[in-house]
Amino acid sequence: PYPHSAMSLCLPFPGRWKMGQKNSLGGSSQLPKQDYEALRERCLMEGCLFEDDSFPASLCSVGSGPLLRKLPPGLQWRRPPELHRNPQFYSPNAKRLDLCQGVVGDCWFLAALQALTLHQDILSRVVPLNQNFTEKYAGIFQFWFWHFGKWVPVVIDDRLPVNTAGQLVFVSSTYKNLFWGALLEKAYAKLSGSYEDLQRGQVSEALVDFTGGVTITIKPAEAPGNLWDILTRATYSRTLIGCQTHSGVRAGSLLSPQKERVLENGLVGGHAYTLTGIRKVTCKLGPEYLVKLRNPWGKVEWKGDWSDSSSTWELLSPKEKILLLRKSDDGEFWMTLKDFKIHFMLLVICKLTPRLLSQDVGQKWAYTMWEGRWEKGITAGGPMKAPRDTFWKNPQFLLSVWSPQEGRRSRMLCSVLVSLLQKPRHRHRNWKPHLAIGFYLFRYYGDQRRLPPEFFWKNAPIRWPEAFLTEKEVSQELQLEPGTYLIVPCTSKAGQEAEFVLRVFSRNHIFHEIGCNSSAVFSKVHRHEIVDENEGQDEFFTKLFEKYPEINAVQLQKILNHMTWSSLGSAQPFFSLDACQGILALLDLNATGTVSIQEFRDLWKQLMLCQEVFHKHDSSRLGYLNRMQLQAALGDAGIMLSDDVCQLMLFRYGGPNLQMDFVGFVHLMLRAENMEDAFKNLTQDGKGIYLRKPEVRASPWG
Repeated sequence: PYPHSAMSLCLPFPGRWKMGQKNSLGGSSQLPKQDYEALRERCLMEGCLFEDDSFPASLCSVGSGPLLRKLPPGLQWRRPPELHRNPQFYSPNAKRLDLCQGVVGDCWFLAALQALTLHQDILSRVVPLNQNFTEKYAGIFQFWFWHFGKWVPVVIDDRLPVNTAGQLVFVSSTYKNLFWGALLEKAYAKLSGSYEDLQRGQVSEALVDFTGGVTITIKPAEAPGNLWDILTRATYSRTLIGCQTHSGVRAGSLLSPQKERVLENGLVGGHAYTLTGIRKVTCKLGPEYLVKLRNPWGKVEWKGDWSDSSSTWELLSPKEKILLLRKSDDGEFWMTLKDFKIHFMLLVICKLTPRLLSQDVGQKWAYTMWEGRWEKGITAGGPMKAPRDTFWKNPQFLLSVWSPQEGRRSRMLCSVLVSLLQKPRHRHRNWKPHLAIGFYLFRYYGDQRRLPPEFFWKNAPIRWPEAFLTEKEVSQELQLEPGTYLIVPCTSKAGQEAEFVLRVFSRNHIFHEIGCNSSAVFSKVHRHEIVDENEGQDEFFTKLFEKYPEINAVQLQKILNHMTWSSLGSAQPFFSLDACQGILALLDLNATGTVSIQEFRDLWKQLMLCQEVFHKHDSSRLGYLNRMQLQAALGDAGIMLSDDVCQLMLFRYGGPNLQMDFVGFVHLMLRAENMEDAFKNLTQDGKGIYLRKPEVRASPWG
């Protein structure tokens, strides 16, 4: 039905449609502008598969450095239909953490990508999930990245490097017929200049490129005492989290998985991981705080306490152990927060809305972004050093903030998030390293004119860089009194040239550059308003658990029946005490008869998903689902049931008329998720499980 591509590296493809400009090694300064729809239609009209000359299937797209030495002999470029009889771009039924790193040292990229898969809506912004290898297939695919203030499309062909056995050399999936990860890596390599340019990096860089969010970096060993609270808020809100182990080199160094980088404790030195979950467990010695991590290799795990083979799991109840412990070398493991703080040097939290560390209550955030440039002799003034230095030459930005509740006269502190990003100085992201950057903050009393050198001789900053960082982004969360401030971004040395993006988030602010010379520096401003959909949840949880530190079935019933289920309209559900006792039994892993704030957060997240899916498929708006609607709703939630099993679920959780209301749907969803987790954790071969008698009693089937 479609022509095959060239089977080897250099053979021409007859009748091919070429589009693009010279590869960046030949001097291209930026990505070519390629119209995905027009290119695909042209290929379909001419009956050919797309070949991207701006990122060709050749070694120049791989790079010209050490990565070449890691390639297998006989490297070939093949399209997915040549590698598998039933290739799929993406499958919602595949487990989320299914990608494995190849020979490129881009663990930082993979760790960020794994975090992205935990948020389906964010993933679909980067990866258009309606792409496939069947309908209107033309060998062309498109991805989107947030590139310094705007979302940019990256178009690629689907020729991927493989060895002589037809195995992918770079990123691959544990499901051999899924190719979205490998194609996304190719698009990111094109954006970065080559695959070689992915060899070194930080998790924070990829997180920003995937989301446009703001990253906060914490050193676990120096973390504040409320680190667990920060992680709790982060994992239950719209954040992506990565981390890095100790090493003398950056994450994603040139060392490959085959080198001796694995430590005795099972961790990999100088390596990036994804934080996929947290759990407070109750054991015989008291509460224990656990974090769940994944190695992008898809194998090699922690060997200490709470690892897959650790005896510490015997301290838990059988039910809790079944639902948390999975004995499989899949790269995912648990460890204590205490051990995490010892063995990991960086924790990176990417916030998609500004509130995480602050507890402001409100509805909206204002967001302003300026683009600027440090230019030698004009605006590249460097840091504050001597009294007569050139610091005053740096770009100057005026920021006025005030409290949204009380107006401009209020003295309440205002939460402000400042983010400074530097743009790459070369088409290849690693050919010119990042400069060391930072920013100063001054209290400002003036007439909105550019400040002269004397101001900086006489006035000390109220915030300054503790250290200038060679990072793509530096950010800081500030608590400021209402008033006017001056932000001065700079490099660590005078005369260093680069372009930058300066972003400010707050409830209310005015933010602009003052006294810029348009002939010497360009400035573009973008203003947006962000609606925080999760606003007020933390306050709700906090107030709730101040009243009920542990919630029993009666209290749970009262809470659920007093909630307003906005998507369900007039068909508001009623949760009986029996239903709440059933829900409690599924959540109460440590058999206390109550749920903690963490377990309630889990429930809350699942309830919001249930509400969204139920509303989508309740077409009559009567508050019930029939068998076909139920089957479709469960499929949307990633639960695939046969017609017969679906009918049985209606008998078990539905009413006498074989229709299921929202309460029954919630109970079914919670039960199905628990059963799936238990099966994955207990199965040895993916086909069945063997339970001892105590495990039968504790399991979801018991």
